[in-house]
Amino acid sequence: MNKSFVNCKKPLNTVMLLIENPEDALGTIRNANCQGADAYGWQVEFLKREYQNPDTYKKLFSEMNGRPCYVTNYRFAQNTGKTDEELAAGLITLAESGATLCDVMGDAFCRHPEELTDNADAIKKQMELIDELHSKGAEVIMSSHIRKFTSAEYVLAMAREQKRRGADIIKLVTGADDMQQQIENLRITDLLKRELGAPFLFLSVGKCSLHRRLGTTLGCCMSLCVYQHDRLSASVQPLLSTMKTISNDIDF
Repeated sequence: MNKSFVNCKKPLNTVMLLIENPEDALGTIRNANCQGADAYGWQVEFLKREYQNPDTYKKLFSEMNGRPCYVTNYRFAQNTGKTDEELAAGLITLAESGATLCDVMGDAFCRHPEELTDNADAIKKQMELIDELHSKGAEVIMSSHIRKFTSAEYVLAMAREQKRRGADIIKLVTGADDMQQQIENLRITDLLKRELGAPFLFLSVGKCSLHRRLGTTLGCCMSLCVYQHDRLSASVQPLLSTMKTISNDIDF
């Protein structure tokens, strides 16, 4: 199995793990393996701090049976109060423990309302972190959660800036509150495919859900989905079963 998000032949249906202890993850991973998950996305910030260690990471990575794993280590949930330097160190530990793709926040080391800092010192630290993650054998995705409808020109400019900083995959999350905005986001997805020259994940939040389900048909390198909807899962993320139907059974 190709353990890469960058050099994959098709968009990966990536099952997200938002879990507080390793036992809760085991059943989900084993069930999703049987249901045909292509990859996993583990939001480590939800894991209780006593489990945030290499032994736990390696145990769960091994349960994925060779599937690539995308990891985040954001500021909230169990990570509340940690410095960005501590979060960066946690990403390095995850890379050393076997994570395939590590998420570097676009406003790491200097917060920004659109999660893409313009602070020169912070940008330098981000690029150094990306280099270090690469040296550990990990791929890097940079994420910016704007969470509101954003013009095509601005989305493309942000994507190009993430690419300039050294990210292997670009991740932008905007918004769509009506069908017109959702249709425009689908057009922007196609624009990124034609203009960016790098793998990307373009998502939107809001009232409309079509974008998350059709993004992979227009150029997104992966979908973020869930095995089931439970207390911790993100309701905006579609079920793995839905995404498998779209990718395997619907002829676009």
